[in-house]
Amino acid sequence: MVASEHGRELLDLIGKRRARVGIVGMGYVGLPLAATIANCSYPVIGFDVDVAKVDQLNAGRSYINHLSDELVGGMRHSGRFEATADFARMGEADLILICVPTPLNRHRKPDLSYVERTTEAVARTLRPGQLIVLESTTYPGTTRELMLPILETGGLVSGKDFFLAYSPERQDPGNPSFGTAMIPKIVGGEGADALALAMEFYGSVVTRAIPVSSTATAEAVKLTENIFRSVNIALVNELKVIYGAMGIDVWEVIEAAKTKPFGFMPFYPGPGLGGHCIPIDPFYLSWKAREYGVAARFIELAGEINTLMPQFVIDRLALALDGQARKGVNGSRILVLGLAYKRNVDDLRESPSLVLMEMLKQRGAEVDYHDPYIAEVMRTREHPKLAGMRSVPWDLEAISQYDAVLIVTDHDSVDYPGLVAAAKLVVDTRNVCARTGATGPNIVKC
Repeated sequence: MVASEHGRELLDLIGKRRARVGIVGMGYVGLPLAATIANCSYPVIGFDVDVAKVDQLNAGRSYINHLSDELVGGMRHSGRFEATADFARMGEADLILICVPTPLNRHRKPDLSYVERTTEAVARTLRPGQLIVLESTTYPGTTRELMLPILETGGLVSGKDFFLAYSPERQDPGNPSFGTAMIPKIVGGEGADALALAMEFYGSVVTRAIPVSSTATAEAVKLTENIFRSVNIALVNELKVIYGAMGIDVWEVIEAAKTKPFGFMPFYPGPGLGGHCIPIDPFYLSWKAREYGVAARFIELAGEINTLMPQFVIDRLALALDGQARKGVNGSRILVLGLAYKRNVDDLRESPSLVLMEMLKQRGAEVDYHDPYIAEVMRTREHPKLAGMRSVPWDLEAISQYDAVLIVTDHDSVDYPGLVAAAKLVVDTRNVCARTGATGPNIVKC
């Protein structure tokens, strides 16, 4: 039951699928969310500061590999989706979903400038009857402590005139088994009416909406999910180092351990963490915990272990070059296979490949990369020197001229048996050679 008059009006619009939905941020979270909502017959406006993205979307074209032109074109042809860079139009939306980045600065302090600026833009056009939902990952308290005061600066009151909620995104780019509509949504509201309205909306577009007692609890749920992954990945990364020193294959150990039908969940080691969530989100909680005088030692240790993995990979590559080619890293030609942070996507955010390529260059190696999904390295804040590098063509004869191939991202489309047959040395950080049946004395697991 919604008590406020403005809330009842919005509830009626949601029930009739007449509520106009504005989504801020047309990236890896916002664009698939827009497609899901438009598919449920809601009219959607996609907001983004990047005019080039806006133009592509309005032309029915996608700029994200796993989201097809057919998907975006279908949204446009349905008449239920348009994109704009004009944030003054946010007053047209009945619901505004905020999907903007929440990075860390170089001191691992949360950077909420995107959330803050977006909230200020929303406040400029805020009107009675709007529901504002933050989906970006952040520390507990952000929705209430940061957003709420900004939104109330114009005199409108949360829970009476407008409504504020938090529902964390749970995207898994490139996972065909779990699209946006199939992933349950956690929902926390600032007050009963906000929670009821957000539950009604999300319950109409995803398989299940799950209420929690507050926005802070919902914010904590998202962090907990990502910290769980970070800590367990750190554990298997540490086991990789320990078992490797003993001559034991950690991947074989994990495959055998996961046959236990209870009490074990498989996680897999790698060359470092990538993506916008796992390398970043745990530090949001460890930073916030210090405000309460609590040390998040487990989280910090996991982050330290995962951060050290690229150096471990470089050391293993150096040993392999020395042992098999009698060469050092300095002066060697190295092909990095895979630039994206995970397989079968075109997302390079926080990718360990970027760290590894810079480390190899610093040690005097000549470095190229091949990635079927990323033709060119775009400029990033952390790795500006790599900007403009282009993916070399897939050519087995050319691959045979490299001193080593370093597999960092295990895209499914790569011919791994052909790679192993052609390459002098393959350093495999993903165990993909074993998974695909590629064998040879030139393979070194890392």
